[in-house]
Amino acid sequence: MPNVNQDLQRQDLQNTNMKPHEFEQVTRHLLQSEKMAAIGQLAAGVAHEINNPIGYVVSNLRTLVGYVDAMLKIIDRAEHADSLEELRAMKQRLDYGYIREDVLALLGESEEGIERVKVIISALKDFSHVDEDTFLVADLHHCLDTTLQLMNNELKYRADVVKAYGELPPIECMPSQINQVVLNLLTNAVHALGAGGQISVRTGHDSVQAWFEVEDNGKGIPAEHLPRLFEPFFTTKPVGEGTGLGLALSYRIVEKHAGWIEVDSQPGRGSRFRVWLPLEQVAHPAATPPAGDA
Repeated sequence: MPNVNQDLQRQDLQNTNMKPHEFEQVTRHLLQSEKMAAIGQLAAGVAHEINNPIGYVVSNLRTLVGYVDAMLKIIDRAEHADSLEELRAMKQRLDYGYIREDVLALLGESEEGIERVKVIISALKDFSHVDEDTFLVADLHHCLDTTLQLMNNELKYRADVVKAYGELPPIECMPSQINQVVLNLLTNAVHALGAGGQISVRTGHDSVQAWFEVEDNGKGIPAEHLPRLFEPFFTTKPVGEGTGLGLALSYRIVEKHAGWIEVDSQPGRGSRFRVWLPLEQVAHPAATPPAGDA
């Protein structure tokens, strides 16, 4: 598996007249813009995902208004009915048996819809703190599931997602920034699939590191492009479809976590991006890929 050398990510400084600190400042602003663009990209899909359950909850409430009105009429009539038979006839006329059964179904369906919205909002909240700079003990699987949840609207129409999670201990990380990395890798995987295909999300760990990977069976990446994947502005996507900043941002986030990214890709067969992260952060971390690791 080819590993992308971290030193290659700085080679763009050799091809610009900017001073290093000026380039870093410009790049930092552009990467911040990429973060905001990613959130904007999610917004439309999240709005659709929220609108669906809210739509049928509203519809259910309208139906329930009619049911409540019918039941109130029965209750009010019970106080003044001349006979039990009169009350029974009224219940039959208003179809009380059906209303009683359907009310419970509508309430259950509405509760599921509201829970669905709560899950989406919780995921968006987890993702929103893109500028956090504090390492927290977190569940990596939760980071993955949060981002998969937010991308559900795009993924469900374009890819079959297969999760193969291993047992993982908690890790020290900046969860929302890891969410950003997951988002970028999943977005690239979806774009690589074109009309459709499969995306696999896997996890694992050893004694000191955890890893997660996103693999697609899409078009793959030519070998000559692999060393440049994490350069700012480098993209293999058509004009207008990619900024060339998503993987650059991912690289910086993973580097900040003292980790690294492995890439394995074959044209026509797909790509696999594996992100390695230390279980614990140390005062002066050094991210060095294990020799010969595949």
